[in-house]
Amino acid sequence: MSVAEQIKNYIAAQPEPKRSDLQALHDLVLEIMPNGRLWFLDGKDESGKTVANPNIGYGVQTMPLAGGKSREFYQIGTSANTTGISVYIMGLKDKKALVEKFGKKIGQASVTGYCIKFKALQNIDVGTLADAMRYGIEQTRR
Repeated sequence: MSVAEQIKNYIAAQPEPKRSDLQALHDLVLEIMPNGRLWFLDGKDESGKTVANPNIGYGVQTMPLAGGKSREFYQIGTSANTTGISVYIMGLKDKKALVEKFGKKIGQASVTGYCIKFKALQNIDVGTLADAMRYGIEQTRR
């Protein structure tokens, strides 16, 4: 199954209104980065055990790892969780940037060093979320 099919199936499996919100987010990220690489992480480890919520990823960056190694990973990620939706803005060096630049403007969301978590799109300013994603993409552009 292709990554695009996995993403489509993942979104379709979500209950409403989360399904519509995830689809709207998917469309928004594709609009922001139309040629970005798509990722789908099913949340399972090598043994098949579920260790995280499934994630849809967009774009690509090289992330440094311990010991001088690196690996490719997505720039923006989305995931359904038990209370709503998380948007991950990966690879930011300044862990205070999201909170300082977007935290007060985004609405009813929890903002950390790399994650913006909210119950529903109607509770946040989607334009501010898009600005945060654009900021993250620019910070991790190759």
